[in-house]
Amino acid sequence: MALPWLHRAELVVFAAAFLAGAVVAVAVFRTQGSFKGQCPVYGTAGWNSSALSLSSSSPPSLCYFVAWVSGLLALYCLLLLFYWSYSSCLEDSHRSPLGLRISLGLSAAAIFLVLVSSCILRFGTNSLCASIMRLQIVASCSEAQKLPWVPPGPGLHFYSTLYSAEASSWVSLVLWCLLLALQLLQWKREAPPFRPLERGDPEWSSETDALFGARSPHS
Repeated sequence: MALPWLHRAELVVFAAAFLAGAVVAVAVFRTQGSFKGQCPVYGTAGWNSSALSLSSSSPPSLCYFVAWVSGLLALYCLLLLFYWSYSSCLEDSHRSPLGLRISLGLSAAAIFLVLVSSCILRFGTNSLCASIMRLQIVASCSEAQKLPWVPPGPGLHFYSTLYSAEASSWVSLVLWCLLLALQLLQWKREAPPFRPLERGDPEWSSETDALFGARSPHS
């Protein structure tokens, strides 16, 4: 049984959200690994006349939060892609109303988590770059990548990596909002239309009997 076109469009967006989330997770883990496990977002850079160093850093859990949120959401998208790709080959492939409501709740939670992660990356990277610019040794934050760092040494592409993570995180936020919109549209289309009760409906008879008492057949 083929999936409805709205559901197929949802799966396409899930695939894009998987890629965006994976990029964020890999970029954040890579940057944190370059700083020997330290979290550079909201950090402060120092200069010792020959190299830059991360004089203060955020708790590692802050970077772990961003990376794990993005990674787990990417895994969730991947599992859904595999599940519905397999289910579409079966005759009884259909998402129940309860499953759709659960998907709506998960998408709303994902939007909140991705928004928090995006703000952490945005303002945390800006804070780190502001501390570098206060040293007045480079004209831009990207130029600081060309200077040696202690650790790990020259060639630390922290700004490019964090910028890629931030951009992918905002893309992921847009994709999750689109997913929520598609799911709301499906929920609206599958919800039964409201129709007021009429005299011939069994519900009308039961309501009037409860209020006025059952009428005899000859009345």
